Amino acid sequence: MKVTVCGAAGGIGQPLSLLLKLSPLVDELSLFDVVNAPGVGADLSHIDTNAKVTSHLPDDNGLAKALNGTDLVIIPAGVPRKPGMTRDDLFAINAGIVRDLAQGVAENAPNAFVLVISNPVNSTVPIFAEVLKKNGVFNARKLFGVTTLDLVRANTFISQLDSSNKIKPSNLNVPVIGGHSGETIVPLFSLGAPEFYKSLDDEQRDALVHRVQYGGDEVVQAKKGAGSATLSMAYSGFKLAEELIESINGKHSFVDSSFIYLSDEIEGAKEAKQLINNESINYISLPVKLGPRGVESIEYDVLNKINDHEKELLSTAIDQLTTNISKGVNFIKNQA
Repeated sequence: MKVTVCGAAGGIGQPLSLLLKLSPLVDELSLFDVVNAPGVGADLSHIDTNAKVTSHLPDDNGLAKALNGTDLVIIPAGVPRKPGMTRDDLFAINAGIVRDLAQGVAENAPNAFVLVISNPVNSTVPIFAEVLKKNGVFNARKLFGVTTLDLVRANTFISQLDSSNKIKPSNLNVPVIGGHSGETIVPLFSLGAPEFYKSLDDEQRDALVHRVQYGGDEVVQAKKGAGSATLSMAYSGFKLAEELIESINGKHSFVDSSFIYLSDEIEGAKEAKQLINNESINYISLPVKLGPRGVESIEYDVLNKINDHEKELLSTAIDQLTTNISKGVNFIKNQA
């Protein structure tokens, strides 16, 4: 199993690469970045685990070398958020970075699985898909936007409200649907922690949802402008990568949050579209079942189980997602 990290020298890329180097599931770890990749590679190569480490810069066809023969590409590349910035504010810079990396994947690793971390995910995943489509190598089962951090935060934040300390975040799996930015994030506490959720009043409930939706701001403010959510994001990216690698190796997995393309070829996609009742939404974060091919099925029935409040949140999310997705698609379509 060869894994390539594009953006390996950044705030997310370095801890993510460390986690991958420690994983017994990874045989070869290929690092790419525009600067400092050799230093990160040299550092990681001293760790006594079996994964072989290579590092690459853009010079001398470095991206192609990093991607050649890879099974899984993880992309945390791009600029981080700064105080006052939304994920959409990052679009102008990160869109071009993601476009170029997508072209590299299309040319050098067209059959690889891809996890996109680069923000804004609601727009960068459509950018990636459009580039792969242009090159005739798009496979909806193999492209994922990493929204796992929203699930991780939902598990953590609701457990912190439990004064009895009986709810452990590691025992929870709160599904998170919608997208990966502000109000597009819809945590389904009614399904993930139903009994405790019922004990919350409306004010507590709304504060909890808001904290999950804007958890990234909490980190940006705490770091006083010196960074954004890097360690928790690296953990979340690795969490999804590990589940995907296990699935590629034959173990079917179920994940409660991933931003995917609703291809009619995937079981459950048509039903999900009908329940969302918005024909312009081709991308959304939903629970999915993973297997050797990638996305085996979309667990659309979660949309039948949400309560009225969560339906309202989803409606708001869909309205914003429509704009976010179109922004990514049009970025590629409007280019010569």
